[in-house]
Amino acid sequence: MNIQVPPPATKSPDATARVLVQALPHIRRFAGRTVVVKMGGGAMTDPALDRSLAQDVLLLKSVGVRVVLVHGGGPQIDDMVTRLGLTPEFRDGLRVTDAETLDIVRTVLVGKINRELVAAINREEPVAIGVAGEDGGLLRAAPRDAALGFVGDVVEVNASILQLLLDDGLAPVVSTVGADAAGQAYNINADAAASAIAAALGAEKLIYLTSAPGLLEDPADQASLIQRLSLSELRRRMEDGTAGAGMIPKLRACYEAVQAGVGAAHILDGRLPHSILIELLTDAGIGTMITADGAPQE
Repeated sequence: MNIQVPPPATKSPDATARVLVQALPHIRRFAGRTVVVKMGGGAMTDPALDRSLAQDVLLLKSVGVRVVLVHGGGPQIDDMVTRLGLTPEFRDGLRVTDAETLDIVRTVLVGKINRELVAAINREEPVAIGVAGEDGGLLRAAPRDAALGFVGDVVEVNASILQLLLDDGLAPVVSTVGADAAGQAYNINADAAASAIAAALGAEKLIYLTSAPGLLEDPADQASLIQRLSLSELRRRMEDGTAGAGMIPKLRACYEAVQAGVGAAHILDGRLPHSILIELLTDAGIGTMITADGAPQE
């Protein structure tokens, strides 16, 4: 789906006013609520998009929305692994993470990507703060499978850490390396981590920024966007194979979040500037929204 957003200079004052008036009920609805945004590594390769994200976060904060960012970094980790002469290895879509690879994951996620995202926001206004899943037991992890090495699942989220930061007017930026009770670090899938964080915070929205327009009826047809799905419809698509295999982990994370009480989950095209604002503050949804069965239309 090719979405064109006209530059501000082409809009008449009347059109601009209509956009602002349209945003008002959405602003009232989300004021004081929490929105969790998960950035995929593929959506973090353009400095202009980093600035667009920063502006979205700051605008939402200015109207009272509490924003938590969660990021992955698969492409960047692959690049570092390859540069060090190693070969990335995956099983069922999860990175096999031995001790050496875990060090690379921590370096890239915590030391590089997290700092760059924090800096991109703080260049606009100093409100972002980086947090690793290991910090203060934020993401308590347990090993997934011995064959995967140090790959973990989230078993507990210490949401109070994020609540305190949000109460102080900050925007936490979370890198998804967690730890078990003994302090052993684990590489955690960022989609699953964002879902667990959104559920623990009782978030109104969970948003996944991807390199696709959303869930497509036909993966080869960008115009076949599925705009809305209930949990039962989503479960059927995951079970009967009509959802592409590459999208299944993200869809499963959306399903688990909404089932746990998150208001709605969204899959948006992170390559589109200001996609978060367009989805949340206008009447024209641009991605796929997953809601509980029987939820009212938005």
